[in-house]
Amino acid sequence: MNLSIIGSGYVGLVTGACFADVGHNVICVDNDESKVESLQHGKVPIYEPGLEEIVHRNVTAQRLRFTSSIKEGVDNAQVIFIAVPTPQDADGSVDLSFIEKVAREIAGVLTGYRVIVDKSTVPVKTGEKVAESIKRYNKHGAEFDVVSNPEFLREGCAVADLMKPDRIVIGAQSERAIDLMKKVYEPFMAPILVTDINSAELIKHAANSFLALKISYINAVSAICEASGADVEKVADGIGMDRRIGRNFLNAGIGYGGSCFPKDIAAFITISEQLGVPFNLLKEVQRINATQKERFLKVVRDALWVLRDKKIAVWGLTFKPDTDDIRSSVAIELVAEMLREGAQVTAYDPKGMEKARAVKSIAGARLTNTAMEAIEDAEALIIATEWAEFANVDLATVREKMHTPMVFDGRNLYDPETMRKLGFHYTSIGRPQAKPA
Repeated sequence: MNLSIIGSGYVGLVTGACFADVGHNVICVDNDESKVESLQHGKVPIYEPGLEEIVHRNVTAQRLRFTSSIKEGVDNAQVIFIAVPTPQDADGSVDLSFIEKVAREIAGVLTGYRVIVDKSTVPVKTGEKVAESIKRYNKHGAEFDVVSNPEFLREGCAVADLMKPDRIVIGAQSERAIDLMKKVYEPFMAPILVTDINSAELIKHAANSFLALKISYINAVSAICEASGADVEKVADGIGMDRRIGRNFLNAGIGYGGSCFPKDIAAFITISEQLGVPFNLLKEVQRINATQKERFLKVVRDALWVLRDKKIAVWGLTFKPDTDDIRSSVAIELVAEMLREGAQVTAYDPKGMEKARAVKSIAGARLTNTAMEAIEDAEALIIATEWAEFANVDLATVREKMHTPMVFDGRNLYDPETMRKLGFHYTSIGRPQAKPA
């Protein structure tokens, strides 16, 4: 099929590349001409495992191309996916101006029947507004259908999530549109759930909010484990073995971040309040997440007494491993707070360094080229992102390079007993503290 993706950011680029990889002809449209030019020359602006190879393969095969022309995208596609940013406003609501602008632009060049798909994460009833806008500005009177098709991509494994999805949600009112959407997804051989548009839009917010709730739940349990001497890892294993609960998203840590969970939870809270049904449970999820970072910082402060002039190394700046995304990263927030308290921070991340250098709040940190350079003569090491590189490091060498062998593990990456035997003062989340043997 001939498809177009409006917006070549994280969701749009991954979606377009994977659609091309299963045989569709895809045009990715973006209003950033420099990005379009870079993509045309094979430069992928984000790090996502496997993505660069897929883009190169399909550009070479001429199934994937890039343009800045909305008209070109609309004229050459049966189905048009809108995958533009939906940033959070100060009040927690979603800024839909990019969606509205694209809807008007599509309407202005629409000359024949098209299925127009909301791929961006949007509040419930957005599909109705998109349809109204297109109808209002549809100067040629062309037929169209609007569909909601939420994405469920996890950064760091987005290619696998798209190629082998748990489910595909199609919110539509027209059988004609449903049939075309099923053809788009036929190569993926995944379960398809067809709903009304409003239900499809709610599914994405409800799913992300539930996953964030699981994270905040186990983080709340971790505080009880610390107070009682229990081990949160064993507790999580025990409850995760229940098939009704599952072990995923039950890893205690310093809290969730990223471009999705904080924004989607805030949006869902705002949506519920606008509908007159306040979702107070999600407010508690937000509070627990914020508290978890503060609890961790308090442990660091208590151990080091005063942070001013202390040399503290931080491993990890991205909000999770296998991505270069630092948006709403708890690691960045930790670094910024320690700098405000006068600490001398050195930091390293395997993929996030370039983007971290542009963050003003951590401009006072020294960003190093290697993990070992960051810990040279450090008085403490904080594990802020659970990269495999850090999990597989030679801990004996780490012990030798540090001035004081104090490790604060915000992601429970290491075994406390191993750290104790190696001579570390080791503190993790929801597990007994390990003191040197």
